[in-house]
Amino acid sequence: MRNIDFLSNNKKRKTTEVLNFFGSKISGTIGRSFISCIAVICFFYIAPIVINFANQEIFSNEFQNNSRKIMVYQLNGENDQNIEEKSNEKFNEKDLLTDILTLNELETDSVRLSASTIKQLFKDTNYNLADIRKNKLVRPVALTWLPSEIKQIENTQQRKNFFIQIVLPLILEENNNIKLDRMKLFSIINKSNNTTLEKKWLNKKYKQYGVSSKDLSTLKIRMDEIPTSLAIAQAAKETGWGTSRFALEGNALFGQWTWSGEGLKPKGAEQDEGHKVMRFNVLQASVRAYQRNLNTHSSYKEFRKARAKLRGEGSKLDSIYLSGYLDKYAETGTKYVDVLRKIIEQNNLKDFDDARLLPSSKKLESLI
Repeated sequence: MRNIDFLSNNKKRKTTEVLNFFGSKISGTIGRSFISCIAVICFFYIAPIVINFANQEIFSNEFQNNSRKIMVYQLNGENDQNIEEKSNEKFNEKDLLTDILTLNELETDSVRLSASTIKQLFKDTNYNLADIRKNKLVRPVALTWLPSEIKQIENTQQRKNFFIQIVLPLILEENNNIKLDRMKLFSIINKSNNTTLEKKWLNKKYKQYGVSSKDLSTLKIRMDEIPTSLAIAQAAKETGWGTSRFALEGNALFGQWTWSGEGLKPKGAEQDEGHKVMRFNVLQASVRAYQRNLNTHSSYKEFRKARAKLRGEGSKLDSIYLSGYLDKYAETGTKYVDVLRKIIEQNNLKDFDDARLLPSSKKLESLI
């Protein structure tokens, strides 16, 4: 019996040892697998946070830009299905502004006409706002400077009308340029194959509008007009209807800021610190820079989404509605929006939204 018991106990002990051995192996494998899974999950959770933090550290200085800043650095957006833009866009600011800077450089010797000369020019060409409100046609009178005597026009309404006459053709000209580009863009989108010239043109526009992803839907959202009445209202607000120092000395119609390049320092600012107001050699360059700013800067992404939504609905671009998305243009926020709306309504600026520039070339005739 003892031998049998001994053998039985021995078998039990061996069986127990075998089970313990495999049990420890299995538990060890499961434990290691569990720990490995936890480590992988933690890595994928923590890694994006670390990368994002690092990127913020790297680009922290770039994100500290003001929405009026002409030299913009990063654009954000979503996808076209939600009337949004592609996210995490990065681009070369020189590409974004190259056509504006070129226009600026070509007109270094522009001449400033006197107020009396300009008034006579308007009279000789039958250019007056009453006719424009009625027939919606504007003569292509492109002035390069505001007359310094505009401050001396004591009658407020006359000064306002004079200012509108000067800036209206410039705004319409830039909107025409965008219209022509949109026509070409839609022609390209509707084709199954594009020519080498079309691809080259697209690459140029991707750079101008900061679409480094080369996404057509994002380009379509950004390449669009600014309502004429809204542009006039902002120019009027930023310049005091053409009387500000920045407007008269630097053709700065929209008060855009720059931390580099040539500009005008605000009074009381330190010589080597803070921003400057960007100056231009011609008024046209100021208008183009303003439109490019609204069409690319991340601060106005919601403005572009709202505009694209109106386009999608087949509605007109309503300046009163769209102005609500420009609260980031000035530090006063919603108060700035209220001022813009008052300027538009009190001066009946929406009368000019349907205005068309009389063609100076055959390619513009299709826009009339």
